[in-house]
Amino acid sequence: MNASKAGCISVRILVTGGAGFIGSHVVRALLQEKHEVTVLDNLCTGTWEHLPQGEIHSWTMDIREERARKEIEQSHFDAIVHLAGQTMVDVSIRDPYYDADENLMGTVNILEAARHSGVKRVVFASTAAVYGNVDQSRLPLQEDTPLLPLSFYGFTKMAVEHYLNLYQRNYGLSYVVLRFANVYGERQGDTGEGGVISIFAKRIARGQGITIFGDGEQTRDFIYAGDVAQGIMAALRTENINTAYNLSTQTETTLKELVQLMGEVAGREIAPEYAKVREGDIRRSVLSHEKAVAGLGWQPKVSLKDGLASTYKYFVEQCK
Repeated sequence: MNASKAGCISVRILVTGGAGFIGSHVVRALLQEKHEVTVLDNLCTGTWEHLPQGEIHSWTMDIREERARKEIEQSHFDAIVHLAGQTMVDVSIRDPYYDADENLMGTVNILEAARHSGVKRVVFASTAAVYGNVDQSRLPLQEDTPLLPLSFYGFTKMAVEHYLNLYQRNYGLSYVVLRFANVYGERQGDTGEGGVISIFAKRIARGQGITIFGDGEQTRDFIYAGDVAQGIMAALRTENINTAYNLSTQTETTLKELVQLMGEVAGREIAPEYAKVREGDIRRSVLSHEKAVAGLGWQPKVSLKDGLASTYKYFVEQCK
């Protein structure tokens, strides 16, 4: 099956990091369309409990391992959705070596297996962090905005984008890069981009206080994980390949506004504490999704309040 043709989806798909938060939404979307799904995950932050049991092939291994490359080469997947990697800005600042090892060397291992086994397409999870702090006159950020990441995390994601471009030019391996805004939703842990919502939701569900790092006026573009999963599905279908797309709501929300919405969802007023801003955090972030609407035929469908309600309900159930 040719994954590069319009309307044609690969049927044998590997999802790296598929037992994690975003991966759990992607795997469900793939299974709903009856694809054969294999998930590779080292379970550092993910868990097999996130996924429907008995419906997938599960590999407990790290993307950096030689055996991971060998297993992929022997399986001859049609496409790879590459979600696995180090996702924390602050971790990348503390330990640049670990960040590079996971995000660069781990990805090169996957790409080597892909090019040697006839994989037709790689869909890569990139990030808004590749843009860095950009003059507010350029908001919402478009895909042709110069990439000037502030953190090693953003830098390694940007480097992978360049690797994909070179793999395509040198070996013909097709790709789609998806730059996620701040993703949130059910099954999210306390780490990773957009983790602020899961941290707040979990603490509010437990009746605990919350802390905003900074003055609360910093903004993010929060996108529901189910919408991101549908964006990945669209990236597997599209004929508009070998390029990058933002997946976002194209809506800027301050952390203070987020807390207010979460209070409405929880049915009580929330008074956050404030602490010093964290190193490497971006002041304002909002991404244009016009290119994704045109090139992927995709757009977000879940409002922030509705997504927060689903997320909060999930954490309330988890706290029982």
